[in-house]
Amino acid sequence: MELSTPLQYVKGIGPARAEMLAAKGLQTVADLLYYAPFRYEDRTNLKKIAALAPGEKAVIIARVKSARLSGFKRRSLGLFEVAFTDESGATLEARWFHGERYAESLIPDRRVSLFGKVELNRSSGHRLMVQPEVEILSDEREEDEMLHAGRIVAVYEAAGKISTRVFRGLIHRILKEAPMPEDALPESVRARIQLPDLASAIHKLHAPPAGTALQLLNAFRTPGQVRLIFDEFFWLECGLALKKTKARAATGISFSVTAHAREQIKKMLPFKPTAAQRRVMQEIADDMKQPHPMNRLLQGDVGSGKTIVAAQSAVIAIENGYQVAVLAPTEILATQHLSYFKRLLEKLGYIVASLTGSATPHEKQQIKRMLAEGMIHAVVGTHALIQEDVTFRKLGLAIVDEQHRFGVRQRLELFKKGEQPDVLVMTATPIPRTLALTIYGDLDVSTIDELPPGRKPIITKHVKESAVEGVYSFVAQQIQAGRQAYVVYPVVEESETEAVKAAEKMFTHLSVTVFPHIKVGLLHGKMSADDKDVAMRGFQNGQTKILVATTVIEVGVDVPNASVIVIEQAERFGLAQIHQLRGRVGRGPHQSYCILVTGKLNDIARERIRTLVESNDGFYIADMDMRLRGPGEFFGTRQSGIPGLRMGDLVRDTDVLEMARAEAQKVIENRDGEELRAVVHYIQEHWQRRYGFVQVG
Repeated sequence: MELSTPLQYVKGIGPARAEMLAAKGLQTVADLLYYAPFRYEDRTNLKKIAALAPGEKAVIIARVKSARLSGFKRRSLGLFEVAFTDESGATLEARWFHGERYAESLIPDRRVSLFGKVELNRSSGHRLMVQPEVEILSDEREEDEMLHAGRIVAVYEAAGKISTRVFRGLIHRILKEAPMPEDALPESVRARIQLPDLASAIHKLHAPPAGTALQLLNAFRTPGQVRLIFDEFFWLECGLALKKTKARAATGISFSVTAHAREQIKKMLPFKPTAAQRRVMQEIADDMKQPHPMNRLLQGDVGSGKTIVAAQSAVIAIENGYQVAVLAPTEILATQHLSYFKRLLEKLGYIVASLTGSATPHEKQQIKRMLAEGMIHAVVGTHALIQEDVTFRKLGLAIVDEQHRFGVRQRLELFKKGEQPDVLVMTATPIPRTLALTIYGDLDVSTIDELPPGRKPIITKHVKESAVEGVYSFVAQQIQAGRQAYVVYPVVEESETEAVKAAEKMFTHLSVTVFPHIKVGLLHGKMSADDKDVAMRGFQNGQTKILVATTVIEVGVDVPNASVIVIEQAERFGLAQIHQLRGRVGRGPHQSYCILVTGKLNDIARERIRTLVESNDGFYIADMDMRLRGPGEFFGTRQSGIPGLRMGDLVRDTDVLEMARAEAQKVIENRDGEELRAVVHYIQEHWQRRYGFVQVG
């Protein structure tokens, strides 16, 4: 048996089980060795039958006294009943529903171990276990060799019909028969942080030695578990560092920040930038001056002013004779960006255009021709920008908004449109810096961590749907005071149909019944681009007072006069999504309000609502969102390019991640020839299979 042996050739697996394991990403012997339990159970409470007390969980070793398979009159549940006895002379009864599978193995005098909860059978007076875990023992076998009882046992997530018990047996066999993976962690790293060796860490992951603290095991903080978590993060961070080093070695555009460019930026700025905006702009300008391509993530909370910083970067590129492309995930956001960039850049004499899927063939053809001839300085668009037939005369800067909605491939497609252009990625889903450096590992990170002055915190209230009439009264008061409002419905499971129906129904209800004398508008994803544009313009110019919408307004919509957002069925939204929606108000000088209307709440939904009512801090909200949803779902694993982690958890293990990142940087920067060569070789051998699209290069 080799580490690379496909699992279907391992005894006890075969093609059918191999297919179930492959669905979990388990394809080779090595994959199974690294398949971590999700928790551990203490089954060391070994007792004689006579000493068992009802209510306790215990392990016993006994012999079968008698066994019978019975059923019920109307239907057979395959009830298998067995009586056991041991040296104490007492009897233990056990029952298994659908227990036919035990009929051949649990025969009189067969020696077994049982683990389960003890009850009292009142009719017979004997102790009883229902559905206990059972393991057949040979007469010669030592008691401490039991696999499913008498020890701390690993509990694995099932794969199809492969139960935790089957996993335990398979991994036990592999641990005995397969070679251990190569321990490639540099000796200097292991010595510095005193980690155990890889083989012992793997053994203890699956078979913790007696006396290991259960609390540490279930917190994934035993030395062996920390070693395996560290390994995963260390190799990921090394790969990302090498990828970044390679990118920095590439020849890119060295932009000059001329006096005229500075003058243009000053002319463009509609307000005095915050200290955070000035700091971030300096980081970007310094990066753009370098002779290698900039790859930078600009993150900041909703309303922190990321777009104005992006516009300043665009001025630098244009002043150096290059073109700028702004890629947005939706047509509505592209329209917003177009309006914003036009307002800022056209007064400086630059030509700004848009290219989206809804443009007519003639319009598209015209824009593509002008781009290819260099007549357009900045183009704003959706996925239409990365089509094969779109060419630029001289693309120098690509700005990608809301990166998590695209993915790595689309960013690369845009990058290929120029000769090593600079790339600025923006996101309003702020995350802690160390995580950002890992998730967006090939990017440098700039963070705008303050809001513009004069912004008042948004007041967030939670209201049950039974009290929604009071919400409408409050909205009417705000309209009378000269403000505007949004009413938003959730899009469920990627299908907008249900949300559109709800929004249309509510639009009719609000416009006809609740607010007959107030202009109510409707906006959803199924409308044509022209209709969306008309709906947005009506709201922006103040003719429409209430806009009923689906989550198409989640990002980018900027109407400073809107002071209320009512989010219906708020329990169906994610935390970060509600925070984004909430950011549609509070953009002007008026006090703004977010009202979360909910039906019945489960525990997680209640925690989400509580977090939003208590906090306006995007970093705190993103952190809570990761804790409640798990990092894979939070980042959209397949989209962002973050690899699926086997052991590490980006929320639980941030301390180990930081340590691994620091050690990886030391190894890559140290340039110790032999050590670095060994690291590069290991990554070349393992990176693609382990981390998929997040390639070294």
